[in-house]
Amino acid sequence: MRVLGVDFGDRNVGLALSDPLGLTAQPLMTYRLETAEEDARFFSNLVRKHEVSEIVVGLPVRLDGTPGSRAEKTREFARWLEETLGLPISFFDERLTTRQALQLMRGQKIRTRQRRSVENQISASLILDSYLESRRKSAHDA
Repeated sequence: MRVLGVDFGDRNVGLALSDPLGLTAQPLMTYRLETAEEDARFFSNLVRKHEVSEIVVGLPVRLDGTPGSRAEKTREFARWLEETLGLPISFFDERLTTRQALQLMRGQKIRTRQRRSVENQISASLILDSYLESRRKSAHDA
């Protein structure tokens, strides 16, 4: 079963997906939020299609580790996802993922107009990749 990585924004949600073994993360898409009903249908179909068993949501924290101003909105969205999909939700520190995503896009010479749509996907992929790595490390240390 796969893990879905989520980078939540006001209008756009970056999505990334793990491989079936939960070892790697790949950018999937950027979803533009609509109505609650349309969003529920979209996420339900996505989870079913890709056989997602777990979701990790990037939690915006400041550099000092305290919750950022968007943290509560992100938690509300995660609660909605959990209630709608009935899947476990984990949070993972998303500090600096946007900056890393921008650096990756510059390195790949992605055009400025394309960056906005790809930025959220790459951020979600970085969040998911870090989460998967921490999970492997915890299993190895146990």
